[in-house]
Amino acid sequence: MKLSSFYPVICTPRVAEAREFYTRLFGFEVTFDAGWYVSLRRGDYELALLKEDHPTVPAAYRRPVRGLLLNFEVDDVDAEYERLVVREGLPPQLDLRSEDFGQRHFIVADPAGVLIDVITPIEPSVEFAAQYV
Repeated sequence: MKLSSFYPVICTPRVAEAREFYTRLFGFEVTFDAGWYVSLRRGDYELALLKEDHPTVPAAYRRPVRGLLLNFEVDDVDAEYERLVVREGLPPQLDLRSEDFGQRHFIVADPAGVLIDVITPIEPSVEFAAQYV
């Protein structure tokens, strides 16, 4: 199979709020907006938002997404923490910290509870370094 595109579609009851969240705070631009479906792009990266109870979603799955975590790798996680948590007031779901497995990160949530893990890779500990391929 040859893929021409791949992107997550977040099923949410709060499409408009999520649109504002991703465009204002993360720099995505709207490429399509039907109200119930919004397509977003930032450079090569795409993300879509879909009203969870829309008829295009199979009936048994018409509910908001749960358990989704999106990783946003950035050059300076400390600066993003300052911008998003300190200045914008987003409550951290996981406060800024460095992990032995090679990440400095923090986690915030979008309006529907999708977790956004903002990450800068760092040198892993000796124990974890051996696990990288």
